[in-house]
Amino acid sequence: MNIIDMLNKVKSGEMEIIEAEKLLKDLPYEDLGYAKLDHHRVLRSGFGETVFCQGKPDPYLVEIYKRFYDRDGEVLGTRASKEQFELVRSIVPEVQYDPISGILKVERPGKEKKGCIAVCTGGTADIPVAEEAAQTAEYFGCYVDRIYDVGVAGIHRLLSQRERIAKANCIIAVAGMEGALGTVIAGLAESPVIAVPTSVGYGASFHGLSALLTMLNSCANGISVVNIDNGYGAGYLATQINRLAVK
Repeated sequence: MNIIDMLNKVKSGEMEIIEAEKLLKDLPYEDLGYAKLDHHRVLRSGFGETVFCQGKPDPYLVEIYKRFYDRDGEVLGTRASKEQFELVRSIVPEVQYDPISGILKVERPGKEKKGCIAVCTGGTADIPVAEEAAQTAEYFGCYVDRIYDVGVAGIHRLLSQRERIAKANCIIAVAGMEGALGTVIAGLAESPVIAVPTSVGYGASFHGLSALLTMLNSCANGISVVNIDNGYGAGYLATQINRLAVK
């Protein structure tokens, strides 16, 4: 439960003050020893803390995930494996897992999706990173329009989607190889473009470094660039931009 919901329940009489006091004791963070859960983050930034699952020891992941779920009723995890999903599902049956993006989430039902973010990919091999971006933005309350496999090798595919792209408050361009997609889209659209280099490509792409450098050196204006394969970071930044546009 976030603090706004808690205060409203106290105001309406649904919650006793002593119960609210117990919840407030965990603010600004809950110390588990090996982790400090930032329950105040949503108040400071408008976004709750996300659980980065990759590399976490199993007991730590289960406890962290359950604590967030018990308190807030929803939780977003990224870079999760199928084994981690099965582990978390044993204690949080409502959890959902997408094996393409590695997103592990429990989401409140009926969440309104506002504004519009377009997520574009150069090819289908870029979709796992794109889905991490898209599902992050959706979790945080944005409407996402997926426009996949529109890379510059067949630029007519991208040009045929110009109307959809133009409706977006923000555009995420996900591409590996030479990473030119972000530059081309920025030359066609007036909304901000977030370029995401992926590690897709042959040897000289250097696991995404080539695409990263292309995006950083773009001659088009209005481009920001996140790290290689960082779909989550792109989805987060796009949500911030979309929220401003909606306001």
